[in-house]
Order: sequence, then structure tokens, then C-alpha cells
Amino acid sequence: MPNCLTLKKSNCKNCHKCIRNCPVKSIRFSAGQAHIIPDECILCGNCLVVCPQNAKQIVSELEKVQVMLRSGEKVIVSLAPSFAANYRGAGIEGMKEALMKLGFADVEETAVGATMVKREYERILEQEDRDIVISSCCHTVNLLIRKYYPQLLRYLADVRTPMQAHCVDIKRRHPEAKCVFIGPCVAKKDEAEGSGGIVDAVLTFEELTGWLKAEGITVSQAARENEETRARFFPTTGGILKTMACDAPGYTYMAIDGIENCKSALRDIESGSVHHCFVEMSACVGSCIGGPAMGERKGSPVGDYLAIAEYAGKKDFPVMQPDPASMREVYTPISFDAPVPDEATIEDILGKMEKHKPEDELNCGMCGYNTCREKAVAIYQGKAEVSMCLPYLMERSESFSADIVKNIPSPLLVLNDRLEIQQVNVAALRMLKLYTPSDILGDQIDRVLDPSVCQKVLSTGLGVFNQHMYLAEYGRFVKQTVVPIEHGRLLLCILHDVTEEENIRQRREEIQQETAEVADKVVAKQMRIVQEIASLLGETAAETKVALTKLKESIRDE
Repeated sequence: MPNCLTLKKSNCKNCHKCIRNCPVKSIRFSAGQAHIIPDECILCGNCLVVCPQNAKQIVSELEKVQVMLRSGEKVIVSLAPSFAANYRGAGIEGMKEALMKLGFADVEETAVGATMVKREYERILEQEDRDIVISSCCHTVNLLIRKYYPQLLRYLADVRTPMQAHCVDIKRRHPEAKCVFIGPCVAKKDEAEGSGGIVDAVLTFEELTGWLKAEGITVSQAARENEETRARFFPTTGGILKTMACDAPGYTYMAIDGIENCKSALRDIESGSVHHCFVEMSACVGSCIGGPAMGERKGSPVGDYLAIAEYAGKKDFPVMQPDPASMREVYTPISFDAPVPDEATIEDILGKMEKHKPEDELNCGMCGYNTCREKAVAIYQGKAEVSMCLPYLMERSESFSADIVKNIPSPLLVLNDRLEIQQVNVAALRMLKLYTPSDILGDQIDRVLDPSVCQKVLSTGLGVFNQHMYLAEYGRFVKQTVVPIEHGRLLLCILHDVTEEENIRQRREEIQQETAEVADKVVAKQMRIVQEIASLLGETAAETKVALTKLKESIRDE
């Protein structure tokens, strides 16, 4: 099947909200990003609606439709009856006026096809001996049954959807025309692709609204004609039943909306506990008016219903009912490969998620899967990753943090914003002369350290690095680093013990001082010796001079 939803990878970042809201878990995660699995997807659009980053996008056929119009082809619109909720105050005439300005040849209500479909449902209940009949109007429900409950296909009404019934009727009356369906549904794009040319393209209300704004076209809010057209109730919960006589003997009529409710109903039917009933099933809560592409009006169930009720009438559209054969649609199973692991493999995968005992399996659902074992199966199938388990990640993170705190060689303390000690490692216990963490946890930091540095960091939000200080009580020199963590909610205090370095430095200074003193003494002594030598040399020289003078005089006298 074609993939009608695409992913903007840059916006998809590990939130897992789509898988938590996917009713069939048709999303695969790789490198933290979601990838829709087309073969398993039922195109409910839940992932599109809940994605907080708008990472999921509906594949647009707007350009395809615009090319049709520019080529001069006759293009007729089949407009879903939910338009009355999306374009409040606008009737079919106002919508037709706006759409014809875009270049469409004509606009008709899909409710015409809905009238044909509901009449065929009535005929089946009256003329055919069927135990259970499930409405086939919703393509997502059809995909759900075809892919996940194929054994129940015998109960799915073999009747075309209103979109296809209407487009067949349009092409009967206008053989040369192209048909474009416009509505609030993603799945209709897939249905059109597989219709064999019955429907040529599908636009969502969101696409249409954007196109009208780009062209500067406003939908008229003029007073609306109100024919007796109860098929306009089709896009509401129980809307199909509102149009039917609901008087087939022995049948119970019920309306189910929302995928999870539909799944529950299908399980009940599968169990054999349900018989002789007509079940209207709609994938969206509130039916089509709760569709994923309703646009600006999305999420206004009461107002949407009232808008539909105001526009709907009490009688059928005047239509020429096709013969049953031309209304028939055969729905076949759609299979896909989903290998199932054996028990030993599941246990091995659970072990990788640190789930070694049944009580470790919290089944919290944060990963998007209902149980840990279901998640293990998804991992085996390549759809999920071990890291998607939040308790596992938290335990790993806490264990990792604890290992760092425990094994880091420097004394370390973690304080809260009230300067109470929250964590302390072994090195800090040794330095602070404590025996166990319980001796200090919860106490104020001023019990063991000067709090001034921590107070400064807490008030400024700026870290202090390698501040030299002496802890007199412990006889230690340290370099203290205090930094804010967890957005300032915690303080990390690291004490780098530099006592040995400080002792070496002081000893070096003492040695240098002693060496200087010895040198001074040596120099002073040497100076004294020099002076003594000089004094002796002076005396000797004087005596020599006197002796030589006398010798000279005695020689001269002779």
C-alpha cells in the first residue's frame, strides 16, 4: 500500500508519543526516530494528530489536482458531508461557488453516495440471511479488519464506501470527468489509490483551506438551502443508523466509534458472543467530524455535531439506486510478515532491559507498548529499541551516576538548593572522617565545610573553580570547585586534595630558606677570611718595605 504519511526526520526526536497513540503499533524506531510501517498501518492518523513537533505529514495531492485543472479536464468534486462542520455556516452552494473559482467544473455532496450505501445496507439486512453486518464506510476500519482480524471479513459488508459509490455515479453521468474527493480523512487517499480509477485524487480539508487562502477565495456564509437530506448525518457517530430504518426483524443496531472501541467490539465478535446485529464502526472518535485532517475545527465535537445536525434533513437524497452487483466491493485479507519470537528469545530480550524477574516487568506503557513482553516482541521484530524503556534508562542513568560518584578519586558532594547534602562519595567520607553516608546525608554543608562558596554559586548561578583553601579541622589543603547542575537545583562540590602538593611546596620553601641562610653564612665567612688575609698581607708588605729600605740605605752608606 502507498505511504500516505511522511516523516520530517529533523523534527522527530525520541518522544515516542506516536507509538503510544498508535492502535496497531505500526511504527518502527531507529536511531531514536519514528518510521511508519506502511504494510501494518491502518491510516487512522493518530500519529499525525498527537505529534508535538509536527513531524508527520500527509502526502499532498494538491499539485496533481492543479495539473488536472490546468490541463482543461472536467474535474468534479465529491465533497464529504463533514464540510458543514469544518466550514461553519457554509452550505453546498457556498462551497460550490468557492471551488468553482479554483477551476472545478462542479461540486456534489458525497452524501449522495451515502444514501445509496445505506439503502444497500437495508437491503442486505432485509433480504440476506446474515448473522452480523459491519459497516464498510470507514476505510480505516476496513484496513483494521483486513490486516488484524481477517477471520471476521465475512461480517464486513461487501459494499462500496460512500466516496466510491458517489464517484461511480458521477462518472456514470459524466463519463469524461475526473473525480476528486475532499474530506477530513487520511485513509481516503489510500482508498482512492486502490479504487481502480474510480477516484482520481483526494484532498483533505486542510489542503483545501490552504489553497483557498493562497488564492484569496472566501467561502460564502450566506443562508443555506436545506433540502431534506438526512445522509448528511453520516460523518457523526451513529449517523449511518440515523439514516436507516433500523427495523430489520431480529437485528440489534449499534454504533461504535474510536479505534480502541472498534478493536474491543471485534474481539467480542471474534469470541462468538455477539450475534444478529448491525454494527456501525468509525475509526475516529465522533466519526468523520473527528477526522485527523479536519483543519481549524479539529477537536470541537459538540459544535461540529450541532453544525451537521443543523444542516441535515429528515429524508433521503433523491437518487437512482444502483443494482446490488454494482454496489458490491470484495474486501480481501492483507497479510504482512511479523515474525514471533519463542519464549527463550523473549526472556533474553527482557534480560537486556534488566527485567530478570516478573516483578521487574512494570508494564508502565511509557515506551508505547502495553506490556514489557509486547515491547520485547517489537524489539525482536526490529520495530523498537531497548533504550525506549524509561525505567531501564532511569536505572542505567542512576547506576551510571552512582558509579561515577562512587569511584571518582576526588571527594565529591551533591547539595540541593537548601545546601543540604544529597550525595557523598567514599573519598569525601575519608577526608571528612566519616564512616557511612548516613552520617552526613541531609545535613547542612556548614557542618563540614565553609558554606560561603556554595552560597555564592547558588546566588549567582556561576561556578567557582579551583579555589584554594585550608580545612583546619581536617588538616587538609584543597582546591574547591562548586558548579550548579540540574538548572541550578543542585550543586556539585568537588574537593581536590592538594595537601601533599602543599606539603611539598612548603618543604621546598623551607629548603630554599635554609639554603639561602647557609649561603649567607658561607659568604659572610668568606668575607671575613678575605679581610683577615688582606690584613696579614698588609702587615707583611709594610715590614718588607721597612727591611728593604734599611738594606738600601746600608748599601748606599758603604
